[in-house]
Amino acid sequence: MSSPLPLQPVLVVDDEAAIRSTVKAALRIEGITNIVECPDGDAAARALREGSFSTVVLDLMMPGMTGIDLLHLILEESPGTPVIVATGTGDLETAVHCMKAGAFDYLSKPIDRTRLVTSVRHALSKWETDREVTSLSESILAPGPANPAAFDDIITADPGMQAIFKYIEAIGPTSLPVLLTGETGSGKELFARAIHKVSGRSGGFVAVNVAGLEDTLFSDTLFGHVKGAYTGAESAREGVIAKAEGGTLFLDEIGDLAPESQIKLLRLLQEREYNPLGTDRPRPTNARFVFATNLDVARATGEGKFRKDLLYRLKSHHVRIPPLRSRSGDLPLLIDHFFDKAAKAVGKARPTVPPELVTLLRSHPFPGNVRELEGMVFDAVVRHTSRTLSLQSFRDAIGLPADGRSEALRSDATADGTLFSGLETLPTLKDTAALLIEEALRRAGGNQSVAAHSLGITRTALNRRLNRNA
Repeated sequence: MSSPLPLQPVLVVDDEAAIRSTVKAALRIEGITNIVECPDGDAAARALREGSFSTVVLDLMMPGMTGIDLLHLILEESPGTPVIVATGTGDLETAVHCMKAGAFDYLSKPIDRTRLVTSVRHALSKWETDREVTSLSESILAPGPANPAAFDDIITADPGMQAIFKYIEAIGPTSLPVLLTGETGSGKELFARAIHKVSGRSGGFVAVNVAGLEDTLFSDTLFGHVKGAYTGAESAREGVIAKAEGGTLFLDEIGDLAPESQIKLLRLLQEREYNPLGTDRPRPTNARFVFATNLDVARATGEGKFRKDLLYRLKSHHVRIPPLRSRSGDLPLLIDHFFDKAAKAVGKARPTVPPELVTLLRSHPFPGNVRELEGMVFDAVVRHTSRTLSLQSFRDAIGLPADGRSEALRSDATADGTLFSGLETLPTLKDTAALLIEEALRRAGGNQSVAAHSLGITRTALNRRLNRNA
């Protein structure tokens, strides 16, 4: 069952049941389904004491506690709650008084449905923005995320990543879209799942990769279709938007969308409604949308490949996921995690991992990020046959040949010579060896085993040369 939205209900206060029903029906058609009704001011005052509301639609003329008295009570005890007052036709003086007192908006009776929905949507937007600002302020002061379990799948101790977690917690409960950007393999879906976990939504998490989907397949995947919508549509099919009702819909590789699909997605975000293929009857949605791409969408927008208005809609909140090379301090944690995971997956005992592995991998830029590291570890675990793990599979993966000499050294040679072709005077063998050893140790972070291997000699031989040069 989908969860009603907004997460905090809208309170409708009117002594006429017919008007309450009309307001409720108009809002529900637009996907605003979390609504509480009160028949008078006294009942509303009790409801406000017992819970919080995102918006109040308030009739001013009621028996008992008047709407004006209730307005002042709300402004005093719950000043962050927008109040929309409903006044009789021509009662402009009262409306002006309410607006000066702090009401968010006013409606004239009989209430126009379009005007009502527009006003409530604006009030909900203000409420969400105010709550987000408060949440962000609190998160900046917090030492870490309030709900660390939501981020258990993301292995890190990096301070920058912890700051991202706090930001996600702050924006999680809102209904605004989130854009995740980062390189391939950086873990964008894990972040999308974390956003869902902190959102408080009772619906499910639905993930779809839209890369390569042409427009018709994109529409069918998202919106679904009714029976007979096209040749071969022998039965109705529910789209992923309907499956994510009350939850979160994650669309990955959004930068690859066709122009026609971009227009449809823009309308979906603007109107919060969609049409299944084969029908003109729109359906509202209360799903939360999270998008991801590894492309530079700002650059794509400048080149005319991505709609600027869609980009603005997508990035109401923007989370930039850092590449693995910028948080190399997480390597030991990730290596440990992936060895446990790989050993369990292949049914082997976990091998003993040489301490030199972390030093070896710190020199690698990891263009495939965390996913690349995971693949390296799984390959090493599958291949290993002894108790202590061989590092050769890792050397192969990062381009270090078995003799330990990096191909990068050869790539610097000129077309008609060697590394030394441009030198007028050649360095001595002793000087060259000393410089090579110094550079190898620098790249290896002082680890003599890794440095020796990169030079193609044993650690004993390296020690002899170091002692000789001391």
